[in-house]
Amino acid sequence: MTFSPRRPLTAVLLAGALLAGTAGCSTFSDSGRSKYAQGEGKPAEDDDASASASSSAEAELPYDIRPLLHPDKKYYGLAAKGAPASMKSVKEFASSTGKKPNMIEFYSAWGDSYETTLAQNAWDYGALPFIAWEPFKRSLAGIAAGKDDAYIASYARSVKTLNQPVAISFAHEMNGFWYSWGTKKATPKEFVRAFRHVHDVFEKVGATQVIWVWSPNVINPMPKVRLEPYWPGDSYVDWVGVVGYYARTGPSTFPTLYGPTMDQIRAFTKKPFIVAETAAEAGDRKPADIKDLFQGVEKRDDVLGHVWFNFDKEADWRISSGPASARTYREQSRSSRYGFDVTKP
Repeated sequence: MTFSPRRPLTAVLLAGALLAGTAGCSTFSDSGRSKYAQGEGKPAEDDDASASASSSAEAELPYDIRPLLHPDKKYYGLAAKGAPASMKSVKEFASSTGKKPNMIEFYSAWGDSYETTLAQNAWDYGALPFIAWEPFKRSLAGIAAGKDDAYIASYARSVKTLNQPVAISFAHEMNGFWYSWGTKKATPKEFVRAFRHVHDVFEKVGATQVIWVWSPNVINPMPKVRLEPYWPGDSYVDWVGVVGYYARTGPSTFPTLYGPTMDQIRAFTKKPFIVAETAAEAGDRKPADIKDLFQGVEKRDDVLGHVWFNFDKEADWRISSGPASARTYREQSRSSRYGFDVTKP
């Protein structure tokens, strides 16, 4: 479950490439630019095109996110206090674990503008920004009906203008009951319509820099809520962002915590997974939980990585909650499978 500062503890316990990107723009070779243009249905540039025309075409091309969708190595993600407005907590985490996170997750409330400074801070550090977009201020039915199209389009235009990749998870944990867009307030059909509508507005604006993430909570707390009715469709989703925490009670292994959810999802899509939010509650079992998470992700080629929720909020989820936990996290982080340069995937 997404454990934002608003989340109650009960909710937590229930729960290739054509380019090498650089901060601020995409960098293509001449042949790569030509191939990408043709892939977009545009005529390829002439070999003798002027340098100024080539530079202009390069500047106009949207950032190509495709190399980031299925990287060879795992994402080493983090959500931490103040980040990425301030990168202090991220740098401290990197120093403690011996490895820089290459994905930074943060939260955006419905009605907030696209926080370009935060996204830029993450990218400049060498991390893909990952936004959990939370529609507290509008019902899913209202979003699907187009009541906030001006706002969505404005957000999308900001993404397009910045022209850097960003992962966005809209209305995460929709299969739970603890959010205003969850099972007590919205139907699966309303969720699907809203998700598709937001995606379609971005597409209309031309904001193709988004990696779209569909993020259900693990099904263990509510096994009777089926996930397939919430599925927007393969053409609307890039990653399946499963959310689940290692609490003191409940499932305590990767197969028991995530397996039932992943098995159910595999019945209707082959899109890759990312553990979009996770942590282990402080206690004697925490070092074992940390090791289990790393090794569970490594064993599955269809799991792209994980995002650790490094907060002390109602429960201490930080890796620093005990010396054994910090030591285990550092040891597991040494794996060569984790971490890569997102600007040059």
